Amino acid sequence: MLEYRGKKQFSAFDSLKVLAADSIVSLINRYVFREAFGSWLIVLAVLFLIFMTNQLADILGDAAADRLPREAVAAIFGFTALRYLTFLTPIALFLGIMFALARLTRDSEMAALAACGIGPGRLLVPIGALTVLLAIGLSWLALETTPAVSRRIEEIRFNADQDIELGAIEPGRFTSPDSGKTVLYPREVVGDELRDVFLQSQQGERVIAILAARGRRVMDPVTGELSFVLYDGRRYEGVPGEGSFLVLEFDEHGMPIRTEEEKQFVAGAASKPTLALLRSTALEDRAELQWRVSLPLSLFVLGLLAVPLSRSSPREGRYARLAVALFIYIIYANMTSLARLWLERGLVADWLGMWWVHAVVVAIALLLLARDDGWLSWRRAPRQAVAT
Repeated sequence: MLEYRGKKQFSAFDSLKVLAADSIVSLINRYVFREAFGSWLIVLAVLFLIFMTNQLADILGDAAADRLPREAVAAIFGFTALRYLTFLTPIALFLGIMFALARLTRDSEMAALAACGIGPGRLLVPIGALTVLLAIGLSWLALETTPAVSRRIEEIRFNADQDIELGAIEPGRFTSPDSGKTVLYPREVVGDELRDVFLQSQQGERVIAILAARGRRVMDPVTGELSFVLYDGRRYEGVPGEGSFLVLEFDEHGMPIRTEEEKQFVAGAASKPTLALLRSTALEDRAELQWRVSLPLSLFVLGLLAVPLSRSSPREGRYARLAVALFIYIIYANMTSLARLWLERGLVADWLGMWWVHAVVVAIALLLLARDDGWLSWRRAPRQAVAT
C-alpha cells in the first residue's frame, strides 16, 4: 500500500509539472506574439506615414495642375492607401519580428528562454500564429481588394485625361479639340466664357473661319457631343484659291465639333480580377497571378527568416544584424521582381515561375535556424562513466 501510494503521489506530481510547463509555454507564446504584433504595427505605421506623405504631395500636385479632378483627390488617396498597405505589410512584419526579438535579446530574456529549453525553433509557434493571421488579411487585400482599387484608380485617371484633352482651352493659345480639324483661339477665358474668339474648321475642301465677340463650350449630357456656341460674329466659308466666299453675320451660331473616336478604357493586368487571371493563358496575366499569391506567401518566408537573423551576441548591440537583414530583403524583393519579369517574357516555365525564389530563401532560413538551434551539431554527448 505504501509503495502504491508513493507511485500515485509521484504520478500526480508529474502531472502538476506538466501542467505548469504547458502554462509557462503558453504564457511565453502570448508574450512573444504580443511583442511581435506591437512591433509590426509600429513599423507599418511609420512606413505607411512616410510613403503616404509623399503620395499625398504627388496627388495634390496633379490636382493643382488640373491633371486630376479635385473631387477625386480623396478617393485616389484612399485607394492608394489600400495599395500601399498591401505592399508594406511583408516588410513591416519582417522588421517588426526582428525588432521584437532584438529587444528580448538586449534585455537578456532570450538567454532566460534558452535556459528554460526554449530555443529559436520554439519561437516559430507565436511568430507563425501572427503570420497566419496577417496572411489571411493580406490574401484578401492582394487577391480581391487591391485589383479592384487599382482598376478604379486607372479609370479615374483615364477619365481625367479624356476631360483634359477636350477641355484644355487656354487664353492666347491655339487649341485643337479634334486632332487638327478644328482650331480655336480665344483672346480671354473668363470662367466658361470665351472672348474675342477665332475658330477655323475644315470640311472637305471647304474652310470655315469664324470671328465672334464671345462664345462658350457645350457638351451634350446624353450623347457627349461637343460643340461651341458663338455670339455676335461673322462666318466666312469657301474653298481656298477661289474668289467666291460666303459671308454671314450672326447673333448666335452653333458649331459642332467631331472629335476622334473615343478611346476605350483597357484594364492592365494589375487591375484584372483574380478569377480572370486564373482563366487567362497570357504570360503577363500568369505573372501577375503569381505576384499576387507571392505577397501573402512572402509573409511566411520573411517570418521564418527573421527569427535566426534577429539573434546577436551581447557585444554586437541591439540592431547589429538589421543592416544584414535589410540587405537580404532587398535581394529577395529584387529577385522576386526579376523572376516576374522572366515569367512575363517567357524565359522560365510557368510551373517554376517565381516559386524558386521563395524556395531558396526558405532553405537559407532553415539552415540558419538549424545552426542556431543546434540541429546541425554533430558533437555527441560524453559517455557517462560506468561505476564498477
